Amino acid sequence: MASRSKADLNEILVDAYDKACAEYLALYPNEPQPFLTTTYRSNDEQTELYAQGRTNPGKVVTNAKAGDSPHNYKPASAFDAGFITVNNKLDWRPILFQRFADIICKIQPLVKWGGSFKTFKDAPHYELLDWRKYVK
Repeated sequence: MASRSKADLNEILVDAYDKACAEYLALYPNEPQPFLTTTYRSNDEQTELYAQGRTNPGKVVTNAKAGDSPHNYKPASAFDAGFITVNNKLDWRPILFQRFADIICKIQPLVKWGGSFKTFKDAPHYELLDWRKYVK
């Protein structure tokens, strides 16, 4: 199962995520709050995700094959986030992702939001620019 742990995430992203969450809470205290859904993902898990909508049922959720995703390295150079209400209900409204992206990309200019990708929009996804240079 993919990790949700900050311990598996690049320290630049941990710092940016923590600061962005604090600012988001201050600005939107009555709105659903961000939480990590994925940090590190193994190559096997990436292969399975890549097959979805291609050779396996479901819709396509990634264009990255194993080893081509910033999630596939430790520490991960990407994370996915979702939003949860005080009643533990998930909320996937696009405005929540846009607000969080505006905050985190302002705090840390090295972060790129998947919702701004040109070909495959991925609103829950945030990654380091030039992430391959952080791969060990």
